[in-house]
Amino acid sequence: MWQDLANLPELGGFAVYRWEIAGSLTLVFTLLAYRLHGVTGSGAIAGAVNCFVLYMGAGAAAFAALITVFFLTWTTTWLRYERKQNLGTAEQREGRTASQVLANLGTATACAALYGFNQDKKVLLLALAAALSEAAADTVSSEVGQAFAEKARLITNWSRVPAGTNGAVSLRGTLSGIAAAIIVSTVGAVSGLVPPQWLAISVGAAILGMLIDSLLGATLERRLLNNDAVNFLSTLVAALASLWLA
Repeated sequence: MWQDLANLPELGGFAVYRWEIAGSLTLVFTLLAYRLHGVTGSGAIAGAVNCFVLYMGAGAAAFAALITVFFLTWTTTWLRYERKQNLGTAEQREGRTASQVLANLGTATACAALYGFNQDKKVLLLALAAALSEAAADTVSSEVGQAFAEKARLITNWSRVPAGTNGAVSLRGTLSGIAAAIIVSTVGAVSGLVPPQWLAISVGAAILGMLIDSLLGATLERRLLNNDAVNFLSTLVAALASLWLA
């Protein structure tokens, strides 16, 4: 795809280049995300780079999946925000930073870039879809759990802990995360990012990544890893798991 920058038909007598479409959509999406306080200034820059590469490497279907991830995470982040503030788990009002954006989108963006150079490797698109689905599942499960659960259980020993504790899971949060994974993966299948027969693989790999995120949160976060590292590793696990399952 990188080699074929003029692969769209003419519109109004003018040749339409792929990078022009990618750039225009990236600009609009980034400004919208910033105005909605989904990202900070640095997060907007990081998001723009990821968005542009995703579109250039994997096309409009990847962009559709990215938009889905954003609106799922943005909506649930603001869900019962005051309660999360009282718990001390609320995201900053300005939005997510560059490191948070890269942690959640870096794996998917790398898959898109690799696919752009080698379009015979269709499984890279599956890995992309699984990584984006995991990013949505992880964030949605955490945000919904913090918004509604009074208590949660630590994934390692199942002991009851306050909602928002690293490595804690709740039924409502987990089910919401699974639903988010299904939604993003379905968008990927409907838009043509991945064939329908890979839908279950994408969802399954995303759920595995979400559970690994909780496990890492309970065992290594704030000891050896920070939250961004945990999020990145979880998306990487989802991508690798999808490749293995395929």
